[in-house]
Amino acid sequence: MTEKVDVLLIGGGIMSATLGTLLSELQPDWKIVVYERLSDVALESSNAWNNAGTGHAALCELNYMPEGSDGTLDPAKAISINEQFQQSRQFWSSLVEKGVLDAPKTFINSAPHMTFVRGDKDVEYLRKRYEVLKQEPLFAGIEYSEDSRVINQWAPLLMQKRRAGESFAATRVPAGTDVDFGALTHQLFDGLEARGAEVVTNREVRGLKKLADGTWNVSWRNTIGRTPGTTNAKFVFVGAGGWALKLLQRSGIPEISGYGVFPIGGQFLKTTNPSLVAQHKAKVYSQASVGAPPMSVPHLDTRVVDGEASLLFGPFATFSPKFLKNGSMLDIVTQVRPGNLGPMLRVAWDNPSLITYLLGELVKNHAKKVDSLRIFMPTAKDEDWTLIQAGQRAQVMKKDPKKGGVLQFGTEVVTAQDGSIAGLLGASPGASTAVSIMLGLLKSCFPDQIDGWQPALKELIPSYGETLNPRPAVAEETLTETAEALALTA
Repeated sequence: MTEKVDVLLIGGGIMSATLGTLLSELQPDWKIVVYERLSDVALESSNAWNNAGTGHAALCELNYMPEGSDGTLDPAKAISINEQFQQSRQFWSSLVEKGVLDAPKTFINSAPHMTFVRGDKDVEYLRKRYEVLKQEPLFAGIEYSEDSRVINQWAPLLMQKRRAGESFAATRVPAGTDVDFGALTHQLFDGLEARGAEVVTNREVRGLKKLADGTWNVSWRNTIGRTPGTTNAKFVFVGAGGWALKLLQRSGIPEISGYGVFPIGGQFLKTTNPSLVAQHKAKVYSQASVGAPPMSVPHLDTRVVDGEASLLFGPFATFSPKFLKNGSMLDIVTQVRPGNLGPMLRVAWDNPSLITYLLGELVKNHAKKVDSLRIFMPTAKDEDWTLIQAGQRAQVMKKDPKKGGVLQFGTEVVTAQDGSIAGLLGASPGASTAVSIMLGLLKSCFPDQIDGWQPALKELIPSYGETLNPRPAVAEETLTETAEALALTA
């Protein structure tokens, strides 16, 4: 017998959890079902150890504010990313107040965001970036220093035994955070189930067929017992990480034509040495290596997972043809279609530096990886750090009218023309901006309901439909209120 539902969410990650929670708040009478192919939710990209957990707010990530050919710096993208993260914070604080989420410290903690650069060119760039951002309300409180004594107070591990005469500089935003998206995802799904949604694990979606009435028949198979079945859904969201491409291709929607993905894995060095963890209470980003994708920008991060503090450094790129950590070795081949072969070949032709970067990363042994860490932390010892395998990131490749094909490092929602199915492709900033991404999806896929949902959305996210940065007083008040609600301290 085919079960009929209003909303089917494919994938047990932060995107499905966020969309499901929004819809349950806006339309509590709808029947929502979630299918996850693994034994639990949040085991892929949303898992705490499969991503850097930064809480991307563009406070320290330099790739959101590149220097123009004329030397100017445009803060627009950095501001946009920060605006999106503020929506996430507001949404989470509302859910804490409603009792949907547990105590804030179980998923979000204070961790100043820093940028650290070396060499005259990068020091000059960071100084200019600081001068631009300190004027922006969402970046209020940003600090800059080239003084080793000041930077030593901010992050002692950066300065110990650093070479004399070396030029360096750092910025610091005390209001940064560390987010455990694994814990957050679990809590959101728990809240969904408490309000009547069904979350089914060990269930793999195998096919999607559009019916004449506009609904979707979704065929699936239980991974334990191999029992097959079909569910009929009025709306389908594919939040299946790297496998979103495969499932959208199976749906047959023309909007997915021309898309492909390039998988990049990652590893991190990790330490739980108490003496080291106690000396570093920050997330410190730097410039990316030449040819490296933005997701591979090196950073030394404070992490708090399940109440335990540790430090991570990386990432170090790895390669696997799988689109998910628990994917198939055939993923990179089975994605090929006549419509995306040309764009993918063009991307390969246009990005030799990326290939060179990946090859260089793959030959690094443990000692070489600790050598990379010593650029940040001169006193790093091999024996203090162990290597952990992070998740897979599926970077978007797509058609481009001018170049034929481009590699895109952001996230992108692909939506059918009638709005009955949508899926998310891409990686960073991903989880941190999940709320903003899903708000955009609501507008695209539910045009008949979105106006009626406005009051509820405004209650959940006070800045919904507006921007904070142009309104300094409102921005300051909003940041203060969410910080208090999430028990964050600068």
